[in-house]
Amino acid sequence: MSGASETRAPKPGPLNGFEETVKDFWGSRPRRPHGGRKVAGVAAAIGNRYGLDPVVVRVALVVATIFGGFGVTFYLLGWLFLPGESDDVSGFEGLIGRGRSSVSPAFAVVLSILTVVSVGGSFSGSWFDGGGLISFALLGIALYLLHRSRGHENRPAPVTPRSQYTAFTGNGAFTMTDTATAEAKSPASPRGWDPLAADPAGWDLPDAPSYQDPPPPAPPKAFKAPEPRHRSKVGSATFGLAVVTAGAGVLANLNGVPWFSAQHIIGLVLGVVGIGLVTGAFVRGGRGLIGLAVPLAIAGMILTTVPFQNFDFRGGAGDLNETPRVATDVKPLYQHAAGDIDLDLTKLPVGSPITTNVVNGAGNSTITVPDTADVTFDCRTGAGTAECFNRSTDGISQDSLTGTDYGTDGVGGQKITLHVSNTVGDVEVRRG
Repeated sequence: MSGASETRAPKPGPLNGFEETVKDFWGSRPRRPHGGRKVAGVAAAIGNRYGLDPVVVRVALVVATIFGGFGVTFYLLGWLFLPGESDDVSGFEGLIGRGRSSVSPAFAVVLSILTVVSVGGSFSGSWFDGGGLISFALLGIALYLLHRSRGHENRPAPVTPRSQYTAFTGNGAFTMTDTATAEAKSPASPRGWDPLAADPAGWDLPDAPSYQDPPPPAPPKAFKAPEPRHRSKVGSATFGLAVVTAGAGVLANLNGVPWFSAQHIIGLVLGVVGIGLVTGAFVRGGRGLIGLAVPLAIAGMILTTVPFQNFDFRGGAGDLNETPRVATDVKPLYQHAAGDIDLDLTKLPVGSPITTNVVNGAGNSTITVPDTADVTFDCRTGAGTAECFNRSTDGISQDSLTGTDYGTDGVGGQKITLHVSNTVGDVEVRRG
């Protein structure tokens, strides 16, 4: 062993630093495959590149779309910046003349416009406050961590450029022989020499090859039972955390915290499920969360379409029928989470002014007042029909009906003040 110092090459290791990871990701971007795609192949490209089930990627994008709207933007960005498996460059790079892409320049312009519009829609506001920013951060962090941990796997092979054809160097005339590559003829044999005049016994011929038996067929491979699938604890842990999150949100709503509405509670649960799906992608588990994410996403979409801004879980469920006969029996608040409310105030004697509130989450609310009562009313419903005496509205997110009705005898009857609010359902205030 010599005393000279040895120079060792550095061992290949994981990516170091954020900048190096981003550069390596760009250089080895997922390629959108021709097969297995649903639309543009973005989810299939990410799944194939990092060893994930494309269904998990698609569900994550749907959750991100419902959770804050950024799932559509992420998909459009992938369509624009991820090249196809047979392309030299992506659609955007092809638009600026960097190489060949199957995405036409006109369609690349359309994708760019749609991406800008979707970015504005994601961050301008959503049913979950800040959902666009949260989904953007979650998707970006998940993609970064995936490349950090699995970027060395399934690296796409470089696309071979089209072969260049060499120029023809001949003279252009048609001949029966190749003038460019024809070999010179051998010199003529001496006249009078006959190669067959020799004795055939003196010919030096090669020996005939010896016959060999064909190799025996390979024995069939022994049957190997499939290994039992490893059950990950990510799904169970995420489901438990989602239940706890939903329960905490409902309890906060019952205690009067206004922020914990139905939209925000479902948004929080969707966020927990989304984090579980991303975590399961790393440890190869948690696929059962898809069955939880899909109905939650549908519920979130319904909440986005129908105005449930003031949905309240307090009050229980079922029909509520009340007929107070004295002023002290009138409650300051009649509240129900789901069911019909029927409040009859016609049995009240004339006396001191009465004020009450009727709040219903999902169901119809009907209030009947005496014919001669002076009623000051404020009626609204998020989705449905509101009829208060001779005024009415119908539809979604209509303005409140407010005013005063003095009854058949004019001013001077029992004074009643009503505040009626429904999230979904019909509201009716009538005389009887």
